[in-house]
Amino acid sequence: MADLYTPRDAAERLGISYPTIKQWLYRGKLRAVKTPGGHYRIHESDIQAILHADSPVAPKQKKLTSSVSGRNQLVGKVVQVRFDGLLAQVKLAIGDQIVTAVITADAARELQLRPGIKAAALIKATEVMVVRV
Repeated sequence: MADLYTPRDAAERLGISYPTIKQWLYRGKLRAVKTPGGHYRIHESDIQAILHADSPVAPKQKKLTSSVSGRNQLVGKVVQVRFDGLLAQVKLAIGDQIVTAVITADAARELQLRPGIKAAALIKATEVMVVRV
């Protein structure tokens, strides 16, 4: 059983977040076995396959964005990323406007966000207010 890893340990080995590993497991992107208690365990060989794949992990993750339900997607360029503990403040220039989002630091690192990178703000809200300017 030495070659079996918990999802958290596998995420750490792959340099990605625990929620990403869980999504990969749920979507069948990553194989795992279940313990009698119902917990996932990932084989070393599956971790190695991802680590040594011809294409890096990050582009594979981009495919997951097609399954998000946010329909308002504003594409722009990252102008600033500030990390503060577990959070990151990301500023995107979209046209002549700046959109600021606070996301987890893990997500910002996983997306490799830095100034100059093209990114999209996906906006999903239960209420939108409009004011006259």
